[in-house]
Amino acid sequence: MPDGVAALARLGIEIGPADSFPFAGIRFLDRGVTVAARFPTGPGLGVRRTTLHRILVEHAESLGVELHWATRVNPKSLRGDWIIGADGGNSAVRKWSRLEQGMRERRRFGFCRHYRLAPWTEFMEVYWGARCQVYITPVAPDSVCVVAISRDAHLRLDEALREFPQLARRLPANAIISSDRGAVSAGRELRTVASGRVALVGDASGSVDAITGEGLCLAFRHAIAVVDAIAAGDLAEYPYEHRKMARRPARMGKLLVALEDHLRVRRGAMVALAKRPQIFAKLLEIHVGAANEIDPFPDAAIDASVICAGDHTTI
Repeated sequence: MPDGVAALARLGIEIGPADSFPFAGIRFLDRGVTVAARFPTGPGLGVRRTTLHRILVEHAESLGVELHWATRVNPKSLRGDWIIGADGGNSAVRKWSRLEQGMRERRRFGFCRHYRLAPWTEFMEVYWGARCQVYITPVAPDSVCVVAISRDAHLRLDEALREFPQLARRLPANAIISSDRGAVSAGRELRTVASGRVALVGDASGSVDAITGEGLCLAFRHAIAVVDAIAAGDLAEYPYEHRKMARRPARMGKLLVALEDHLRVRRGAMVALAKRPQIFAKLLEIHVGAANEIDPFPDAAIDASVICAGDHTTI
C-alpha cells in the first residue's frame, strides 16, 4: 500500500520497477456491483515476497548487519543490550518473554498462487463471495498473484474460484507458475509489546487481517519506532506508539471482515458506494492515512440514505 511504500522509504529502501509493479488503487467486486478508487498519494506496489526478502537482506548487509542463518536461538544463548522479536506470527520471543499472555486472536486462512498473465487492470481487485474473498494483485508486467482468504481452513483456491466463474475463465491452469502456498491471516491484539529490554515488532507484536493490506506497512513503522525508543535508551514509549499505529488498520480490518459475515449488509453497502464512489474514495484515503479519521467528510454533510439500502441494511 502507498503508506507502506513511504514507510519503507524512511528505512532507506526503494523498490525499483524491475522488482515490482504499480497499482493505482483498490476495486471491490460483488455479484455484478463494482466500486473503485485511486490512492490519493501515489500508487501501491505489487512485489513477490521472495523479492522483497532479498531486497531487505541486501540492504541490511550493506549496513553491516550480521545475519546468522539456520542458527537456533533460545533465551539463554542471547546476549545484548536489547532483544527485538521480529520472528513472525508464531513468535518464540513473544512466548518466552511472556508478552503473549492475554493475547486475543481472530483467524482466517489464505492460499495463494501466481499466474503468468499480464495484469488486466490498474487496480488491485477484491472479489467478494459467499464464503471467501479472492484478491488479484499485479506483481510484474507479465504476472499476477491470486489469493483466496476465508474462515474455512479447508477451502483451497480452485474451489474458491468456482464462486467467480468470470474470474476463473481469466485464470487458465496452463498459466500457473507457482505452487500453492497457505498461511494464517490473523487479527491479533496483545496487552503490551515491550517488557524491560525486550520488544516485539511486525507480526510478532500482533497483526491485522490481510484484507487491510497493512501488515508490511505496520512492520516497517514498528521498526522505525522501536529504533527511536532504543536511541532514547527507554522502550517505555514504544507500546504507546505501537497502539497508535495499529488503531486505524485494526478498525478497518474488523469492519471489512464483518462484511464477510453479513451478506445483505455488504450488498447494501456495495450498492450505496457504487452510487456515491466519492465515499469509497474518502474511506480509502482514511485507510492509507491520507485523511482525518475523526472528521473524514469535513466539506459536506453525507445524507444517511447514501449509506443505507432499505430499512434493514446499514453501515
